[in-house]
Amino acid sequence: MAERTVRTKSSEITGRLFGSFDKNARRIEESFGVKMYNRQSADFDGDMIVLSGEPDAVAKAAEAVEYLRGMAEFNETIEDQTVDYVIGMAADGRASELEALDDCVCVTTRGKPIKAKTVGQKKYVEAIRNNTVTLGVGPAGTGKTFLAVAMSVKALRDKDVERIILTRPAVEAGEKLGFLPGDLQNKIDPYLRPLHDALYEMLGPESYSRHVERQTIEIAPLAYMRGRTLDSSFIILDEAQNTTPEQMKMFLTRLGNGSKIVVTGDLTQTDLPAGKRSGLAEAVKILDGIDDIAIHRFTERDVVRHKLVQKIIVAYDKYDRERRAHAAEAGRSYRARRDTK
Repeated sequence: MAERTVRTKSSEITGRLFGSFDKNARRIEESFGVKMYNRQSADFDGDMIVLSGEPDAVAKAAEAVEYLRGMAEFNETIEDQTVDYVIGMAADGRASELEALDDCVCVTTRGKPIKAKTVGQKKYVEAIRNNTVTLGVGPAGTGKTFLAVAMSVKALRDKDVERIILTRPAVEAGEKLGFLPGDLQNKIDPYLRPLHDALYEMLGPESYSRHVERQTIEIAPLAYMRGRTLDSSFIILDEAQNTTPEQMKMFLTRLGNGSKIVVTGDLTQTDLPAGKRSGLAEAVKILDGIDDIAIHRFTERDVVRHKLVQKIIVAYDKYDRERRAHAAEAGRSYRARRDTK
């Protein structure tokens, strides 16, 4: 049996680390097979978190606790999925990679720091920072759009660009635009709402409204991009899996001097009509390996929404693999029967 101690500066920090009703501590105990408890020290004002168990398990559990302690000290929200991610990284022997997540992308008007929550998200932020064009491809809830918007706000604040342009293809996901009330702008607003929401959080409603009035922020359907050259702009194409190859080529060739493009999408959630190819899927193949273009692929481990989202994605991936395997086996059986006739 081994024992390891992690010190905290106050009982308040210890409480945040342990979580409501000690749920974080119980999760660490269950995952590593260790005992974790708090003990006050006579030597200093803070607490001592004691971990005991098998040496290797204690060492890995301590790495997870030390990272979560850092989050608690900076008063960051420690969510369930964050705890699970940190535990997973420590269990895999990759706890040292978590140090890279301390980099702040930008700060909201309420003083909340926006940071990458997973190593995959951190690599995505670095890809955007270091390349003119970045394609972020992966499942829902991985922060593709939110982090891209955060990077655009930072670029605008730093005067690296003069405006932010956000766009999405207005593809109908089981509903018809014509049946929605209002004029064209009212009809397309629901498609652009996620982009509005992200900017609201970064800038606040008043600052956001001023930027829109001055046209330093533009949110518009993809069709509005045709025929334009976009200079000194940070341009984000969201839900790009719903573009056609022609639309994707049109969008990418809008790139002007001093601009940066981020394309985001989830290839498993295409709303295009049957038989239509996804412009994002094609772009990933065509642009792979070109200098100054990065293609970042998220996995289910990068999901930062409710922990059930990760399980849903894994379940759907498993179902798709089994369905493809069944279809392939049925095809082989059919060909075998045909060849014996």
